[in-house]
Amino acid sequence: MMDLLTSPEAWMALLTLTALEIVLGIDNVIFLSVLVSRLPPEQAEKARKIGLALALVFRIALLSILVWLIGLTRPVLTIGEFALSWRDIILIVGGLFLIAKATHEIHTEVEGHEVDAGGKAVPGAFASIVAQIIVIDLVFSIDSIITAIGMVERLEIMVAAVIIAVGVMYVSSGPVAAFVKEHPTTKMLALAFLVLIGVALVADGMHFHIPRAFIYVAICFSAAVEFFNILAGRNRRKRTGSKVG
Repeated sequence: MMDLLTSPEAWMALLTLTALEIVLGIDNVIFLSVLVSRLPPEQAEKARKIGLALALVFRIALLSILVWLIGLTRPVLTIGEFALSWRDIILIVGGLFLIAKATHEIHTEVEGHEVDAGGKAVPGAFASIVAQIIVIDLVFSIDSIITAIGMVERLEIMVAAVIIAVGVMYVSSGPVAAFVKEHPTTKMLALAFLVLIGVALVADGMHFHIPRAFIYVAICFSAAVEFFNILAGRNRRKRTGSKVG
């Protein structure tokens, strides 16, 4: 352990892997923000804590069984020349779940249906949302952990990077969720991002890799447009208010 603390290579590996885990965690933050926005504030905070805490435990557990995890890339289903591994199957199922969930949420927003007329969550919604947070986080974890195994050989570095990344996710998920709730149009944009990410996961599982740089550029561009749109709307309201005054 002491050799890791004094090794520049180990620190560089930790910084690189942590940055990668944080970038890959953007998907989780978006999904988490959309899910908890449907809960009352006190339940939303609790769901975020429980979901991310359990997700952290599961990620470390996955890292602890590296041999089995590496085996996920071996073909388990072959159709002609097309082969699927457990990793591919998990990515496809997770991507389809993400597309279905985002599409359902978009439909709910377009139709204008609320969770409850009194603003309260439907019984069982809290447990359902926590379960969804854990499931989708594990789906994203498979890809990022396999990448981590390819980058770093020491388990201690991987665990440290995962802990730091989940901590960043926890800190950022609150402000992101509050922003999404305050600006309803951003929720529709976030849901569109989830559909895009789900398609990318399914494509990866089908051995058609979509470079993540393309997805992140599209997300950043759309987010920038939405930011300027919100800013313009705020300025219009200020001008209207000053004229009325």
